[in-house]
Amino acid sequence: MKYKTTDEWNNFSFTDAYVGDIQATSGFFHMELDNIKILSENSCNRDIRKMRTNGLVLKLEDYKIVSFIEEGYKLYDANGKPMKVVEDTVIEEKDYNSELKELVEGVIYTLEKEEDTYIFSIDAVNERTYELKVQASHDVEEWERFFNLES
Repeated sequence: MKYKTTDEWNNFSFTDAYVGDIQATSGFFHMELDNIKILSENSCNRDIRKMRTNGLVLKLEDYKIVSFIEEGYKLYDANGKPMKVVEDTVIEEKDYNSELKELVEGVIYTLEKEEDTYIFSIDAVNERTYELKVQASHDVEEWERFFNLES
């Protein structure tokens, strides 16, 4: 990869990023993402404006999945009367790999960080929303090129 940053997750906008791939195996957590906005504060951004890229690889080093939740929902009829309530589902550790596959081709709604924990909210293609909390020592972002943002 041509460009690389470390611990600069906050110099990107991950909102509306497309999840192309996720790999979480012993030792590494990688996400391949498209439609990433590179903010002007980014150390590799020589322009003074927001840019974007595709094919960005987000790596979380020394990771541990802290929690993985399929968010619940409520259904209402046309009159606003509750029809169904589905509670949040905590995904068991043994099911992490199969459930992570549900996030591929999804869209990141938000990515926040609290201390050493990255909190992803992802709208999956199965029309469900997931919250994934990953604890890591560092984040590394790698990508090939900058693109202009469409006006």
